[in-house]
Formats: sequence, C-alpha cells, structure tokens
Amino acid sequence: MPVRDVLHDLDTLTITFTAEFAATANRVWEVYTNPRQLERWFGPPTYPATFVDHDLRPGGRATYFMTSPEGEKFGGWWEFTTVEAPSHLAFDDGFADADLHPVDTMPVSHNDYRFSEDSGTTTVVTVSTYDSAEALQKVLDMGVLDGATMSINQIDALLRA
Repeated sequence: MPVRDVLHDLDTLTITFTAEFAATANRVWEVYTNPRQLERWFGPPTYPATFVDHDLRPGGRATYFMTSPEGEKFGGWWEFTTVEAPSHLAFDDGFADADLHPVDTMPVSHNDYRFSEDSGTTTVVTVSTYDSAEALQKVLDMGVLDGATMSINQIDALLRA
C-alpha cells in the first residue's frame, strides 16, 4: 500500500498524506498530473473520476466529476497555483455543482504536493490546508481520509500496468 501515513490536525487546519511509490518522480508526476492517468485512480474505487478540463499551469483550472455506482455525479474543481515538474504541485480544490461551477458553501482546500525521489522510489507528501476548523471537520465527516487513502492506494496498479 502506497499510503504510509495520514495525519489530520484541527489546530493547524491540515490533512497530511505521505505515500511512497516504486517509480521515478517523473512517472509519479505523470500519474498525478495527466488527466487520463488521473481518471484511472482519482476518487474511491467505486466513484471513478472524469476530467472535463485540465489546464496544468499556474492560474489554470481543472474540472471533474466522480460518478457513484448509482450514476450520481459529484463535481469538483482545481485551480493550479504552482506547477514545477516533477517536484512541486499546488492547487486550490473545491466542490462543484452539476454544471461544474464552484459551490461557495462547501469547503475549499489549499493543496501542496511535494515529490522527492531516492534510488527510484518516490515519496509524495500532500498537505491540504483549510480555512477553518469547521471546513476541515466537514470534509473529515464526509470521509475524506478513507476516500483519499483508497484513491491513492490505486496508484500502484497503474504504475505496474
């Protein structure tokens, strides 16, 4: 399992995931940034993602939806703030409505992904920061820790393919 550690801290308003992959940083970067690769792992196993737009540059935006087993769609958006291949990716992440417009009443996270390679093994440390303890608690109550862990743990199969 790639996920080695998951921490959440209501004082610092953060969730931190540490994952390790038996692949180069370039290959792991591709899995995290190529929309067709993202569609193969992003989201819990029974909620596959479809990326509609994906403009990977600072100021660029991605929109996507995840589809439940019953066919219900759940939208989201990213706005990229830092893109430094293959070591640093940062973006804001929020919820979207059926037309993929941001939902202002839902939490937004500010995400910082750091990729470091050592002898062909890449570690990814992801820190998601929320604007308030209430926003962080809301996503915790929605199951973000389990959902993200299940999602990230799908990457190994993709890397072996």
